[in-house]
Amino acid sequence: MNMEAFILGCGGMMPLPYRHLTSVLLRRDGDLFLFDGGEGTQVSLKRLNLKWKKIDAIFVSHTHADHVTGLPGILMLSSQVDRTEPLYIYGPPKIKEYIESSRKVLDMYINYPIVINEIEAPCIVHSGKDFYIRAFPLDHTKTCVGYTLEELDRPGEFNPQAARELNVPVGPLWSQLQNGFEVTSADGKTVKPEQVMGEKRSGRKFSFVTDTLYNESIIDNVKGSDLLICEGMFEDELIDQAKEKKHMTASQAAYIAKSAGVKRMCLIHYSPRYTDKELNILLEQAKKIYPDTELSKDRMHIEIPFVD
Repeated sequence: MNMEAFILGCGGMMPLPYRHLTSVLLRRDGDLFLFDGGEGTQVSLKRLNLKWKKIDAIFVSHTHADHVTGLPGILMLSSQVDRTEPLYIYGPPKIKEYIESSRKVLDMYINYPIVINEIEAPCIVHSGKDFYIRAFPLDHTKTCVGYTLEELDRPGEFNPQAARELNVPVGPLWSQLQNGFEVTSADGKTVKPEQVMGEKRSGRKFSFVTDTLYNESIIDNVKGSDLLICEGMFEDELIDQAKEKKHMTASQAAYIAKSAGVKRMCLIHYSPRYTDKELNILLEQAKKIYPDTELSKDRMHIEIPFVD
């Protein structure tokens, strides 16, 4: 089962000619999940040629303009395809008012159900057969949340040789064992799944954190992430400005990644004061703490593989 993230925009506050505002699309097999939708989101989706008109759910961190102004266009363009499945939208208070007022003022033609859920973190906001998406509180100038998508543990690997030695015929009985059911062998003995299955293997974890003061609670929430997308808006020299505006420095993001034992971190939501070349200031400061830090870039594609 593939999982991959697409950085649709990595900027904060205002769009630049070479940098759209913060937005990330997560694709997990047939599921498409959008995290925030800043200005320029549609452009990156089109340039990446993604089947984005079938987005399953949108997860909004907060209702500042640089995180939501791309959403009305997404809603309208999704009406250009036949769709019966609802689009779920999750976010803090005001997200429902924003969506509904935009639909009314813009006289949107919407031909599919939109289900808006205002959430109070921490809570599980969305789930499927083998995963769930959880929101947790952040500390910004207005109510803001982070999100993690966590997969449930996978079964261990099936051992065909062990099944043969226990006289379990090849066929449906093997499938039943792999699905957790006891079976009866050819010689009438009960065979349990644990006799032919290895240890359970962990699923993957994706975390999205932006627009917040540094807070140690973030570490617990993103612990063990296979991919952490985390804001690193300012350099160390501007920490007072970061505190005033309730944002983080790149070094603080790196400390979270290191302390949480994440496997990979990409910085996002850069201040527009930095040109792309000047972003190396943020990267160098973060790497001193978490050497595997990367800079996210618009339309960057990130695979999130299983780690067995």
